Amino acid sequence: MRRLPPLLASAALLLLLVGCSESDRPLESPVLLEGAIFGSFYQVTIADSLTQGEAQRLEEGLVEVLEDVDAVMSIYREDSELMAFNQSPVGEWQPLSDELIEVLAISSSVAEASNGAFDVTIGGIVNLWSFGSEARPREIPDDDTLSERLAEVGMDSIEIDENALQARRMSDVFVDLGGVAKGHGTDRVASYLDGQGVEHYLVNLGGDLIVRGYRDAESQPWRIGIEAPLDDRQEAQHILPLEAISVATSGDYRNYFEEEGRRYSHTLDPRTGRPIDHRLASVTVAHPSNAWADAWATALMVLGDEEGLALARNQDLKVLMLIREEGGWASVATSAFADHFGQSRMAEMEIEVR
Repeated sequence: MRRLPPLLASAALLLLLVGCSESDRPLESPVLLEGAIFGSFYQVTIADSLTQGEAQRLEEGLVEVLEDVDAVMSIYREDSELMAFNQSPVGEWQPLSDELIEVLAISSSVAEASNGAFDVTIGGIVNLWSFGSEARPREIPDDDTLSERLAEVGMDSIEIDENALQARRMSDVFVDLGGVAKGHGTDRVASYLDGQGVEHYLVNLGGDLIVRGYRDAESQPWRIGIEAPLDDRQEAQHILPLEAISVATSGDYRNYFEEEGRRYSHTLDPRTGRPIDHRLASVTVAHPSNAWADAWATALMVLGDEEGLALARNQDLKVLMLIREEGGWASVATSAFADHFGQSRMAEMEIEVR
């Protein structure tokens, strides 16, 4: 075997030692891992003690998890599993991954419970209003085209066989998982971190959140801000402590377009095919699963404050709503939300419990 000259051998050993020492360097807690994904962002804050090498390996792993979710559920990738399903022959069973089946099953359950206020077969309508994957100008669609696409919407157009891990389209519907996939991705990242033995973290995937453990050595809970429904800036309306739970928020004040002085929200009512138009500004749902929280937040946002609150109470959901009123807005929570976060805290934050 060829030997390195003494000087080169010493240099190689020095580089090896420097590399090892950098990888083993302890990082100051908490450690923030962040980047772009799903046309949005991810931020993972970890309060466990980590070295530089451990943090790098964790980030590589969580990015791989997120890329896997994108490869399954994206409508912006022709090679995704979901797009293959959307292009499959009508009436023919398609074998699907367990995670796509799981998300479709959650979607079906929330669709049924909300009487169609949540419906992932709305993809054709989303595209028509220029909020989807079709490259369309932002304009109001004509009534005839809207009626044609609305006739295609309906969860009864999809059959799901959870045991056999297969599903089929019974008509030519376009499935868009925009109201639940991000929540599923948040759950997947949390599951990955759990599997790596990480005990204290906060995952923020485009505003969908899930936490475990505490944010510091004094066992202080993670704290998050519920945004005020403001168009021009980000400002926390309420600060909430979180422990071992996830939170998803749906609102109408970020993604929209305006025409002739009227605002058209990206949140569409699957029952009418039109953007929501009511006084409910945002819905926050706390739930053990972020996929469920994501889907429920979307459904309740579509329903509005009165119908949404009635359904949230019926389903015993932990829900906080910000409702527009003249000169501002009111904060309203379900009793399940108040019981979880504390009745006294509701009074301090001037949140009405209904």
